Amino acid sequence: MVADFDGTYHTILGRPSLTKFMADPHYSYLVLKMPTEKGILTIRGNVYTAYTCEEESLKITKAINLSIRMAETAAQAMQIPSDQLQIPEQKTPRKSSKFKEHKEVQQVDGSPEKTALIGANLDAK
Repeated sequence: MVADFDGTYHTILGRPSLTKFMADPHYSYLVLKMPTEKGILTIRGNVYTAYTCEEESLKITKAINLSIRMAETAAQAMQIPSDQLQIPEQKTPRKSSKFKEHKEVQQVDGSPEKTALIGANLDAK
């Protein structure tokens, strides 16, 4: 069976094929070795291509998983009568009293008049 797709490997061998060719795969090193009439054939994979392909595959898997969960949520919402549907209110997070809003930092050692304020919610001046 031949499939035309962009992937890490040019061929995918199952266990029966590996046994038939007496191939020895080393998955950690992306190396496949098999005996031939002229000696041992070593096939090396590209680590960067494998990593990039794996990363892309993971993104696609996450997107598919998210769309499945969204479809399940929509199906469950359809079962609830429309008069019982509510949009949850988002509560604003409380400010923690542990942290200061800003910090005064001395810019030049020994010059207390040369300072700057660093922090969130500062007035634009």
